[in-house]
Amino acid sequence: MFRKVHHRLTLLCAGITTFLLLTMSLTYLYVSEQGLKQSHFLSFQRDIGTLIANFERQTLITHTWLSQMESYNAFTISVTDNGIPLLFNERERDEKRRITEQEALEYYRSHFSAASPDTARKSYHTEYAFTSSCKEDYYACYAYIPYENGETELLILSPVRPLNRQIRTQRIRFAAIDTAAVCLLFLFSFFFTKKLLIPIEQNRLEQIRFVAAASHELRTPLAVILSCTGAIRGHNGKKALPEEEETFLNTIYSEGHRMKRLIDDMLFLSQADSHTFSVHPEPIEPDTILLNSYEAFEPMAAEKNISLRISLPDCAMPPCLGDRERLQQLIAILLHNAVSYTPENGSILLSLTYGKSRKADPDLRRRHDSYTISVADNGIGIPDEEKAKIFRRFYRSDQSRSTKEHFGLGLCIAEEITQSLKGSLHVEDTPGGGSTFLVRLPFKEPGHSSDSHG
Repeated sequence: MFRKVHHRLTLLCAGITTFLLLTMSLTYLYVSEQGLKQSHFLSFQRDIGTLIANFERQTLITHTWLSQMESYNAFTISVTDNGIPLLFNERERDEKRRITEQEALEYYRSHFSAASPDTARKSYHTEYAFTSSCKEDYYACYAYIPYENGETELLILSPVRPLNRQIRTQRIRFAAIDTAAVCLLFLFSFFFTKKLLIPIEQNRLEQIRFVAAASHELRTPLAVILSCTGAIRGHNGKKALPEEEETFLNTIYSEGHRMKRLIDDMLFLSQADSHTFSVHPEPIEPDTILLNSYEAFEPMAAEKNISLRISLPDCAMPPCLGDRERLQQLIAILLHNAVSYTPENGSILLSLTYGKSRKADPDLRRRHDSYTISVADNGIGIPDEEKAKIFRRFYRSDQSRSTKEHFGLGLCIAEEITQSLKGSLHVEDTPGGGSTFLVRLPFKEPGHSSDSHG
């Protein structure tokens, strides 16, 4: 499916761009060709005007002069004096030229003779374009020049072959350029759309892995529940004893709660992905929240002989704007993670510090724009190559993510909560061994406006 989408996007992007390119090229060619034709015809008219002016000033028309005019202007000139063609007309005159001149004269008589001046003894000339029966284009001019004892008629032809060659060459060049451009566009679109689809493909693979991991995590407790239920009902032919039923029921209860936690975590992440979970800003005291979390996890740490300590600022932190429930959930995840992966007789330090001061000011509210919550343990630590992976969903390293109580979603949820609170979360090594999770959150006074995500 990804390949099909990639190919279709390539065709779409390249097709639209090619259509625009060809439209612009054809438009430019049309405008350019019209300009060339107009310019070439105007040049022909100027040359005709000069030629006829020279012709009118001549008292004696010689074959030599006419030959020079033909050669200089690339014209073919046919002259009729008092209705009698000059002998010059027959010089090197082939049948094709004779037919073309006749067709040009007939074209003039059928299209322009009615519009010629009626006043006798007045010279005039008309320039026009026509196509011969041989499919060749010409510019032609019919000129009438009267004099005292008679009149002279001129038929001047100029082939448009140079202009047509210029237009044809321009078209070939544009066709070659457009062909190369279209090939480059398809090549660029192929790699560009492929790169554009990488995040989508990665997200699809993440969803596949997420569903597979969630199915695996749900299958294990479900299998245990079904097994215990079958044992209680005696599906194997032997009904469980009352004391065994109690054990099985406790197991079912434990696994049911485990499935509930997993489903709750998955629903939270689903809400985070769709931006449907909300943040409710209210005045909070981070140091009080940390102290409450410390007291809640102290018994759990004592069961494993872990020393849980807390470090708060000397001065009470003033209230700030935040979400109490989300912040408590975030600290609970980090503390539960630390207690779970810290060996017996280890130690955990929960601390709260203020961010760097912007400027010296005795007012605590203006001195600090952020505060940092850290959870440091002296456990087994996290390798550097896994520090960026531990926030992935269902990720578990071989050393530290193998306990049954953890699904590999806690740190991912913690990161989502931190981002919803406009903060940052990262992990670093604890001096002497272990891991330290640092949460930096913005300090906003209760009167400060804050966005709510829903």
